Amino acid sequence: MSYWAAAQLAPQRDKLALHCLVQAGYETYAPRLRERRMVRGRAVTRTPLLFPGYLFVLIELQWHAARWAPGVVRLVMDAGVPARVPDGVIAQVRAFERDGLVELPQLPRFKRGDTVRILRGPFCGQLALYQEQTGAERVAVLLAVLGGQRRATVLADAIEQVP
Repeated sequence: MSYWAAAQLAPQRDKLALHCLVQAGYETYAPRLRERRMVRGRAVTRTPLLFPGYLFVLIELQWHAARWAPGVVRLVMDAGVPARVPDGVIAQVRAFERDGLVELPQLPRFKRGDTVRILRGPFCGQLALYQEQTGAERVAVLLAVLGGQRRATVLADAIEQVP
């Protein structure tokens, strides 16, 4: 009977461990996140491991070769055998995958009507009222301009909440 187990990896050795485990005949699962960030004004996508320093190995008959694979520090053990990771956990992680990468749902940082300060751009330093998330990286705010309120769209990481 096969089951999933977790393997702890040596720092910066995830690719080596994956390669060696596959070469040894093990099925592996190393879920990666899709992280979109702004770096020096450019959109950059990174793909770090969802569980840094760990991956999942499907144990079928023998597990000792997986334990001693290059890049693997140890298998997470329970009473002398690799601890079982429930199939439901693996299925839940896979349910969040889009195009092979895990996309975690973003919780809104602000509520409608919160007072925020704009940190960058042409309205830098201005106070505004948060309206809504308009995309993955943009939010809508209301600015007090020319005696009225005007809607503007800014980068989500370019605002902070005013206490």
